[in-house]
Amino acid sequence: MFNKNIKNIIFDFDGVILDSIPVKTEAFRKLFGDFDKEKVDSLINYHLQNGGKSRYLKIEYFFKNILQKDIDNNKILEYAKKYSILTKQELSNPKYLIDDSINFIKNNYKNFNMHIASGADEEDLKYICKSIEISKYFQSINGSPKEKREIVKNILKSNHYKREETILIGDSLNDFEAAESNGIEFYGYNNSNLKTYCKYIVNWSY
Repeated sequence: MFNKNIKNIIFDFDGVILDSIPVKTEAFRKLFGDFDKEKVDSLINYHLQNGGKSRYLKIEYFFKNILQKDIDNNKILEYAKKYSILTKQELSNPKYLIDDSINFIKNNYKNFNMHIASGADEEDLKYICKSIEISKYFQSINGSPKEKREIVKNILKSNHYKREETILIGDSLNDFEAAESNGIEFYGYNNSNLKTYCKYIVNWSY
């Protein structure tokens, strides 16, 4: 499936390792349940089209771009904490693991250096990975508030990885852009729309 020179795999999390999108979508509806439904629907559309972006950016986008209101960092953090309460415990259940992905990871984590680079909050991400007992498969688990392209850059730099030996597997345009900006190959997963942007679509038969 991969070129023979690939040694390092950076995984997105939501929609690639964990089928968390429906849970997170419902969490946004609950979080902003007191707001105009059409405006919340606009946020949901933005959320679904920007899978790799963090909750912090999505909350800010909702206020500044959809509601056309100012919001300060403290208020963003307050909403983000409520969002965490709505999602973290529910997603700490192994039933949400994507079987094909996790089977590949379990069978190949000794053959590759594996990392997670996610738009999910890093503290929540580490908690969920520990709860569903997959932390041991990854060299590092990284999330927001850092942007994904910065996370990928840091993984490459801190581990002295060669770009031609490293790939990113993701399910969103944001993942593709993070890979492209760091000069590494992108493999699309679970999103047929990505065929427009990438040469490779993941097939887990390795």
